[in-house]
Amino acid sequence: MYINFWYPMATSEELTDKPLQVKALGQDMVLWRGEDGVAKCVSNTCTHRGGSLAHGKIAGDCIQCPYHGWEFDAEGHCQRIPSLGPNPKIPSRTRIDAYPVDERHGIVFAFLGDLPEEDRPPIIDVKEWGQEGWTSTLQTYTINCNYERSIENGLDPAHNEFVHDTHGFQGENEEYKIGDMRIEQSSDWGQGFWHTFQAPKLPDEAEFKDARKDDGDLEAGTGYHGPSQVWTYIHMSKTNWMHQYLLERPIDEYHSAVYLLCMRNCYTDEKYDDNVVERNGYVAQQDVVIVEKLHPMLTPDTNTKEFMLPADKCILLYRESMKEWENNGWKIDIDAVAASGQKVAYAIPSPGRREQKGWVLDEIPLVQPSDEETADLAAG
Repeated sequence: MYINFWYPMATSEELTDKPLQVKALGQDMVLWRGEDGVAKCVSNTCTHRGGSLAHGKIAGDCIQCPYHGWEFDAEGHCQRIPSLGPNPKIPSRTRIDAYPVDERHGIVFAFLGDLPEEDRPPIIDVKEWGQEGWTSTLQTYTINCNYERSIENGLDPAHNEFVHDTHGFQGENEEYKIGDMRIEQSSDWGQGFWHTFQAPKLPDEAEFKDARKDDGDLEAGTGYHGPSQVWTYIHMSKTNWMHQYLLERPIDEYHSAVYLLCMRNCYTDEKYDDNVVERNGYVAQQDVVIVEKLHPMLTPDTNTKEFMLPADKCILLYRESMKEWENNGWKIDIDAVAASGQKVAYAIPSPGRREQKGWVLDEIPLVQPSDEETADLAAG
């Protein structure tokens, strides 16, 4: 799991003026809407005696701890300590970590890291959002697997033949093979590929059958953006397109929350939304059955522990990219976190830690690059 990225924390509908506890990267956060209607996100642990802020209440524009009534604003500053009486001088060390928030596409994202604004990776670009002729659906679900396994599944063109009954021939087509994968850099923060593949002809009663060409050829592309966002574009014909965005939040190393944003430029009447959601859920569940049973649960440390093929090219590129994130010092040391047991309350470092020293909660341990990796980075 990695810091310094935008993670989906909740849908816009889920977030109200009541505290909402959300786990991300193994740590608890609390979100709420302020009096201005803007989403807020801070670390859940009160710096006094470890109270859970999510089990408190909203006081004006602050979140109030249920244990002793301490109040924290959206920047993490403590604004009130009742036991000190009115108008006390509040020490700056009482501060908690607060995270930048961006609400778009019906999703509340939080930047969980300490990079300054100008250096932060962007949220994946959904170019179709708000464009004439496009509509969307949003659905969420939780999977019991490491998010990297789920992301890599999205980058894997070969699994369609056997996992998805409407995407492949279930191994019955002896001429089946993966066609040429046209690799391209999709952004400064990811890569992807396009390819043309054969899919079985849909039955006459299938929903959206008319959107596809009769010969079964589909033009499709997919790629990754950062550690936990995937785009998949399915062009059923020259004019009928479905563009999907898989946005994941690692809950911890063994569980992930998935936000599936599906954009389409055909069958755009809202009466088709339920059918799209049902169909996407059906396909997603086929993936879930597979990825929840992968062994080992975590991606192996080296590629030699899995026999990789040309169809795995984009997966290998993703793994190389994540190695760069580790070399930047952004990978969470899950072994060190586990070793501390229940004795240490950690926080994902926030931008505020670059402007203030002396914090009550420890920064979550990060994997430190080796001297050789550091030298490679310096050399460019």
